[in-house]
Amino acid sequence: MIHEAHASYSHAGSSGSEDNSRCLETGRMASRDLVIGMLFLIQTVVGILGNFSLLYHHLFLYFTGCRLRSKDLILNHMIVANSLTLLCKGVPQTMAAFGWNHFPSDLGCKLLFYLHRVGRGVTLGTTCLLSIFQAITISSRNSRWAELKVKAVSVIVISLFLCWILQMLINVMYAVFVSSNWSKKNITNQKHFGYCSAVRHDKTRDSLYAALLSVPDIFCFGLMLWASGLMVFILYRHKQRVKHIRRTHISPRSSPESRATQGILVLVSTFVSFYSLSSIFQICIGIFDNPNWLLLNISAWINGCFATACPFILMNRDSSMPRLCFAPLRISKPPKLITNK
Repeated sequence: MIHEAHASYSHAGSSGSEDNSRCLETGRMASRDLVIGMLFLIQTVVGILGNFSLLYHHLFLYFTGCRLRSKDLILNHMIVANSLTLLCKGVPQTMAAFGWNHFPSDLGCKLLFYLHRVGRGVTLGTTCLLSIFQAITISSRNSRWAELKVKAVSVIVISLFLCWILQMLINVMYAVFVSSNWSKKNITNQKHFGYCSAVRHDKTRDSLYAALLSVPDIFCFGLMLWASGLMVFILYRHKQRVKHIRRTHISPRSSPESRATQGILVLVSTFVSFYSLSSIFQICIGIFDNPNWLLLNISAWINGCFATACPFILMNRDSSMPRLCFAPLRISKPPKLITNK
């Protein structure tokens, strides 16, 4: 009897310790999910507020009859792409971190992944197009790029349209292979991405898909780096030409073209940094059959960093942009012509 009582007491004690360890582990997971959820929520809210502020700024100028710059058309498409990236990735990641695991449905997963990839691709394309357009704009009139200055404006609309169409066609496979974790399809060979999952293929087939998806990105990435290098070379050559000119009445501030070019260079540098980190994490996710929780969340958070930082970089570098979100805009009236009577 004594041995039986001792055994039952030991069993009760071990059960109590297991329950305590489970409670501690559950508490750690809850705290961890809360921190991740707050990070995604802050990133999404700040990014959407910044992008909508720029969109409001451009729409206000358009409906008040002001003439928008050609660069603003590219920026408007970049704003839409950034908003797609944040809404289709940040919102479901936030909901999953806060415990709403039954969201989204099978169709919702396909749509969210598809729109996120389209937005990410269009962001890459518009950033590339913006850097090329600015490089052509600041080139000298005697250069071989002078003829493109007149044609560049008419080509922008076609380039933006092709960018959207190309990304919509390329990323269709995400809508085919991605499904919800709560889908009724009996697919055992799946790779989980948090709130959604995808069909796992053999390594050769996955590598082929990755290569096909990477070709347009590598092409745009190369053009972007080329245009950025050209802008740096043009600014350096201009600085070397004017550094010996000493005039006391010249303002020490740089020209609007130089400030705009420097802003685009900062934007491109930021994009290249976040895009490189995102690509590294995407490769790691592709290598592992079942990537862990931390890797998936870090990769998703880095994917939204550029879309969040982009509008604030543009506001800081361009004096015509609003400094505060939804701040009232001051539009200076054009000077009146003075005629001799």
